[in-house]
Amino acid sequence: MKKWSLLVALGIVLSVFLAACGGDDNSTEGSKSKDSGTSESSGDNTLNLLQSGTISTMDSSMATDEFSFQFLGSTMEGLYRLDKNGEPTEGIAKEHKVSDDGLTWTFTLREDAKWENGDPVTANDFVYAWQRAVNPETGSEYGPYMMSGVIKNAEAVSSGDAAVDELGVTAKDDYTLVVELENPTPYFESLTTFGTFLPLNEKFVEEQGDKYATSSETVLSNGPFVLKNWTSTSSSWDLEKNESYWDADTVQLDKLAYEVVKDPQTAVDLYEKGTVDRADLSSDLVDQYATHEDYNVSPEMSVWYLKFNETRNEALANTNIRAALSRAFDKQSLVDVILNNGSVVANGLIPENFVQMPEGEKDFREVSGDHITYDPEAAKEYWKKGLKELGKDSIELEFLSGDTETAKTMNEYLVNQLESNLDGLKINLKQVPGEQRLDLDTKMDYDIQLSGWGPDYLDPYTYMSLWVTDGGNNKMGYSNKEYDKLVEETTTELATNNTARYENFLEAEKILFEDAAIAPVYQRAKAQLVSPKMHGVYMNAFGPTYEYKWASVE
Repeated sequence: MKKWSLLVALGIVLSVFLAACGGDDNSTEGSKSKDSGTSESSGDNTLNLLQSGTISTMDSSMATDEFSFQFLGSTMEGLYRLDKNGEPTEGIAKEHKVSDDGLTWTFTLREDAKWENGDPVTANDFVYAWQRAVNPETGSEYGPYMMSGVIKNAEAVSSGDAAVDELGVTAKDDYTLVVELENPTPYFESLTTFGTFLPLNEKFVEEQGDKYATSSETVLSNGPFVLKNWTSTSSSWDLEKNESYWDADTVQLDKLAYEVVKDPQTAVDLYEKGTVDRADLSSDLVDQYATHEDYNVSPEMSVWYLKFNETRNEALANTNIRAALSRAFDKQSLVDVILNNGSVVANGLIPENFVQMPEGEKDFREVSGDHITYDPEAAKEYWKKGLKELGKDSIELEFLSGDTETAKTMNEYLVNQLESNLDGLKINLKQVPGEQRLDLDTKMDYDIQLSGWGPDYLDPYTYMSLWVTDGGNNKMGYSNKEYDKLVEETTTELATNNTARYENFLEAEKILFEDAAIAPVYQRAKAQLVSPKMHGVYMNAFGPTYEYKWASVE
């Protein structure tokens, strides 16, 4: 989910998901309950929902976090969107054709799609949006990250070495979009469902100037819903059905009302009162509500890990110090006691049940195996080596944390574990709101932080590309030329050889953890109370966490 990042504070997850699952297996609709504690439908087709943080931005070129992509996905539509089976289905594009060499994709757009203001959605809206995303003057993180090495000349444009109009995307006419790729990209269709590839109405965006996407009045929808009553600092807002949407007849909900609530107990209290229709459960609440008829656990594809910034603190530039930190906390107790929501231990980067090896018989995670496990004795040995190399007997680090209740509990546990298992280590916990945390990550103004990533498309590259040298989401100074080479080859000379690609991914993941670049922690699941009146809400395999186009109140 992505970048869920593309980083998000705990409880603010980038993308996420039950990959390759179909139909109702992805649905979060509630089971019928005689005494659910929630109100029955009043007939107004409204869902009342909670968020644990505010929307950072509604600018698709600038979005990097789950909440932004969630509401972009609800109010906007790209060439394709994910259906209830997690498969790309018709959006603004009715169909596409791919050239024999896999390098040219021609999309035929529907002629009945309109913007909220009545303007037609045209091929130029995609050209403008994609050019804007890679234009260095825009300052987008995701534009260069998602398009470089995929769309022809994207990397050259984003680095300032080519003009913006040299990007490989053109409008053949109003309803024909032609995209030229750098290399064959089998997953490109699924990539077009992602938020960075959404269209933009050029006239509207330019008229708004710096105010664009800072309030509900300065954004323009072409998707199932429109955003209402929102500014960049809002703690509540609404989504209302977009009557101008080309497929409005399919949309059954009239409204989704959102309120920011960070405390899980407060969320549950609101659920019990029937005020809201879904509540996330913290670990202590899981034990209390695990037998509740509305209790629901959804496995996800987001993986969480410790990031080590190798540029700000010399200790973290030392491989042995990073290796020690990676092995010095009990992950099993963390998922069993601290999270207690169905999450599982992660000992690698690619999540379980995300992709299978090309032969289709084994899961990638099973073949790659465990790379870093909890091992306090090994941690102590690495620690001693690292301290000796640094000529020190103690180290002080800052741990950047989110400020939700779950994040506080999680990170306090990790800090305690690290300090307890590594003599001479002192960690200062810095707790900040999610939006500030994202800003500090972008500026690389941290030592350690717990970060999460959900997939942007169904391919290991969505994870492996995070850590290439100077990558848009690296943000920790990690660099390994052999790693870079292996990952790059999966998009160039090996692009059409999936067996060879996956061998590269296996080797690259091994290198990543030999370098102790990151420390895997857990693969997330979500425990919730879900109202039985909520139907047809699906969790996406990537991109926006929830899909409400097919949702209803019953």
